[in-house]
Amino acid sequence: MTSLQSGGFWQHSQSYLDDEILIKKLLLSHDPDCRRLNSEMLLSAVENIVFHATASEDLVSDKPVIANFKSNISNIELIESPEPLMHTIYKIAHEMLCKGPGKEDLHTRTMASLDLLGSHRWGAKAALALAAFAISYGEFSLLMQLRPHIPLAVSIANFKQIPSNMSMLKPQVKALISLSKTMVDLTKCIIEFEALPLVHVGPDMEDLAVMKPKIYVTAYWIIRSTLVCSSQIKSLMAMKPEQVHVLTCHKSKKMLIFFLHAKYFKLNNSANFSYFSRYSNITIAAWELLSLDNRLSSIYSHLRPQVDAFCRQTEAKMHQKLLSLFKKSHIDNQDVLQMLFALKDDLPLKDCSTQEKLGVSALKSKVVVLLVSKPDLLPFEQSFFLVNQTYDHPHNDKIEGSYAIIWVPISFYEAWTDAEQKWFDFISNSMPYYLVRQPWSLNSAVVNFMKQEWNYGGEAIMVVLDSEGMITNLNALDMVFIWGSKAYPFSLSRENELWDGEQWKMQLITNEIHPILTQWVEEGRNICIYGSENLDWIREFNAKMKDIKDAGMQHEMIYVGKNNPGEHTKEILSIMNRDIQSNLLSFTKIQLFWLRLESMRRSKSRLGNNASTDNVLAQVSALLDNNNDNGWAVYGKGLSTDIVRVEEDEIFRCLNLFRQWGENVGRLEFIDALRTVLEPPLVNGPCNHTKVVPYSEGLVQGNMVCQNCKRLMKKFTIYE
Repeated sequence: MTSLQSGGFWQHSQSYLDDEILIKKLLLSHDPDCRRLNSEMLLSAVENIVFHATASEDLVSDKPVIANFKSNISNIELIESPEPLMHTIYKIAHEMLCKGPGKEDLHTRTMASLDLLGSHRWGAKAALALAAFAISYGEFSLLMQLRPHIPLAVSIANFKQIPSNMSMLKPQVKALISLSKTMVDLTKCIIEFEALPLVHVGPDMEDLAVMKPKIYVTAYWIIRSTLVCSSQIKSLMAMKPEQVHVLTCHKSKKMLIFFLHAKYFKLNNSANFSYFSRYSNITIAAWELLSLDNRLSSIYSHLRPQVDAFCRQTEAKMHQKLLSLFKKSHIDNQDVLQMLFALKDDLPLKDCSTQEKLGVSALKSKVVVLLVSKPDLLPFEQSFFLVNQTYDHPHNDKIEGSYAIIWVPISFYEAWTDAEQKWFDFISNSMPYYLVRQPWSLNSAVVNFMKQEWNYGGEAIMVVLDSEGMITNLNALDMVFIWGSKAYPFSLSRENELWDGEQWKMQLITNEIHPILTQWVEEGRNICIYGSENLDWIREFNAKMKDIKDAGMQHEMIYVGKNNPGEHTKEILSIMNRDIQSNLLSFTKIQLFWLRLESMRRSKSRLGNNASTDNVLAQVSALLDNNNDNGWAVYGKGLSTDIVRVEEDEIFRCLNLFRQWGENVGRLEFIDALRTVLEPPLVNGPCNHTKVVPYSEGLVQGNMVCQNCKRLMKKFTIYE
């Protein structure tokens, strides 16, 4: 016998009821169809009511009370049901409160409720019954809490004949509160067990055969308890004043002793019954609730560790299955996506642009990019840039339909909070991608797999699956920020391929930051990108560059601040636009400029490059790590790879010598002329070195200086 088969309650329960007969009756009433209820969310809404109903202090306040539960019932789905969710709940509530002919017996009424819920799974049965009870319980608690403060509540309470002196009802109310919490905890156990992907992991059939009947019996006792609670609330609302006995202090003490030992009383003992009969109906009602609470607590104490054991076993098996799944080759991506997202729901995805629910079959034969992040996704500017680099990227038209991005938000906490839910709702209605419709329902083993095997730790990542479901890149986010849709199919090999074709040039630095900037690069203009947060330096630098421009040397100036731009950069931009010259890039665009540089450094480093051997990484790192108060400038022209970076005092030294090197501009072009000040002078004589430069319109005219011998190079055109 396994550990799951042990448990004192289940043997002890035979003294109350023949479980085998009960289980047979329960199974006869159980006829589930294809309807599916999000029981977890419904139970959270119930738990929210219980949470507020038990609050006894600061009942009326101007400040909103916040509970960390998903309480918006409009978001709860009841799929493929012939009636709305609230219609089902009201039908159950009616069944609870109205005793029909032949249904006076509590067991008979419980079975009638189970017949009514026959089409649902066991967790849904318990959650729906609790929801029906929560309506009357919540209304009663609301009136009790508001009556001392609001006249309208007094009028309604009087109309419902709720006694004005509630002090004698405290034992009954406390017992009701305790039982409500126990019912919620037990229902969680059932829902958690039914949510386990047992079909996919091959459970121990012997353990499963033992566990299932316990789930059936537990659901029965939860529903039976909701009937008792609802009946008592109904009785409280119809109680006459003379029924509320004012007990003496002597009797109150005896009643307190009785409550402390109520669970040890047996009604079949005539002496105990005689002692018990001396007390009021309130005492009898409280004892009934305490008795049920004691029974359900006993069930919970045995069921909770058993469900936890199943969860641990299933999660371990799921983790191994996922590991194995990603190591195998597949004919398509369906098995992988099914395991990740469709264990509980056949339509786990949503197309945000159309709000259409989708199954994983919609992604067949596509490259799938999983954007895993917190519910607030990314900072605004990064989210904006991500959309710009994918959905709005010019290259996207060429590959449209070949890939899909799925947003997979993961809570920062063990359970989703209301704040995270609000972030998710807001972002999901404003982004163009696919997403997981109910990310809080993702299997815990899947979430843990993403954290452990994909190294997800809270920072957004983009995991790429090819059309056969194989992982080709554990984080393509940086390459998307750098190249956009041009990075398709976003694999690690594609990332290496793109870097092999890149050199340190103005096109790489400024790509897709601003359309006008992209146009300037394509037109082959001279561009100066500069940065500093020293306003005096910025004023002096702009003044000297203006003198050069007035002398006939055309160039475009772009201010980008410094790495991690903040409020000071905003202030400088405002002053520049007012007093110096209008800057092409807004603050958001400046943030994107630095974001791309950070992405370049991470991408290069992840691929094993280092600054000592990789020029692009060295140049990027020099800009990112420059924290000096004095500024820097990068000069380049169009698509040329000839770029000059100048820093601090050297900048003004060069600009002050413009009269010397400016004479060489007509012969050497702007960048090479500037080099004559920064580097040793040109050497006369022929150059014996060779350099092949890819054709581009910006390089048709002008000369080139050899970086080895500092001589002018002759130009030849080669046709392939």
